[in-house]
Amino acid sequence: MDEQYPNNIVGSKSFTAVAINCAAKAGEWIKTKAGTVTQLDTKYSMHDLVTEVDKGSERMIRNLIATHFPSHSFLGEEGVGPGPEASAKAIERVSDAEYVWIVDPVDGTTNYVHGFPFFSVSIALAHRGQVIVGVIYDPMRDELFVAERGKGAYVHGRKMKVSPELTLAQSLVATGFPADHRAALPANLKGIQAIAPQVRNLRISGSAALHLAYVAAGRLSGFWEIGLSAWDIAAGALLVEESGGHLSDTEGKPYHLGVRNIVATNGHIHDELVVALGQAGAAG
Repeated sequence: MDEQYPNNIVGSKSFTAVAINCAAKAGEWIKTKAGTVTQLDTKYSMHDLVTEVDKGSERMIRNLIATHFPSHSFLGEEGVGPGPEASAKAIERVSDAEYVWIVDPVDGTTNYVHGFPFFSVSIALAHRGQVIVGVIYDPMRDELFVAERGKGAYVHGRKMKVSPELTLAQSLVATGFPADHRAALPANLKGIQAIAPQVRNLRISGSAALHLAYVAAGRLSGFWEIGLSAWDIAAGALLVEESGGHLSDTEGKPYHLGVRNIVATNGHIHDELVVALGQAGAAG
């Protein structure tokens, strides 16, 4: 893995260095386990899968973080019950924590199970409710996306910048198929139907974290999805911000850790995308 990052991004014992180390170790372990999944369970719906690899990755990350920062709080996807209510309560429980690590140990589990190589490890650190470190690692492409608040965002040691498209008509945009098929999925399908004719093309690749990283890297002009959780969004949100992009909820209100309906763009197309989602009744 390429670890040639500027000194102001990775210090010897910095939060960022620990996040990178955790993501790299978990990602490499996940890669070695690919194709060997023996325990497959569903959580909230048939679309919401969990494997022993998700659980093992989260344990590894939690233990590594605790070794360096035993007083910090930890919010991991596999430690939270299924469904939107459980996610909201989990955020409430850590809302007063000074430092909280927010982790998705395998973002894109369905892809992972099926051998579709688009999944990642997502690790964020929030200080008093504001994300200050975001790391997303794609082990299949050996791509490490790193952001530290106020210091930019990087991939392969190169500073990232969002794409230059000025309109939806020029844009490549991504979304997802939410696990909540009762409320979030129908809303997102309305959005797909409305947005697809207005953009250059649409991608649905199955990892919200990587979609956000791709917005930050300028590979996507924008991304939206209904019904996500903090661990899906937090690291990618900082990547987008530090690359010059913009985030909000689907109604255009500012992003915070409790936001579940997200819009992330290069900034230029943001208002147009938010308005189009609203007009389609697809804002959640």
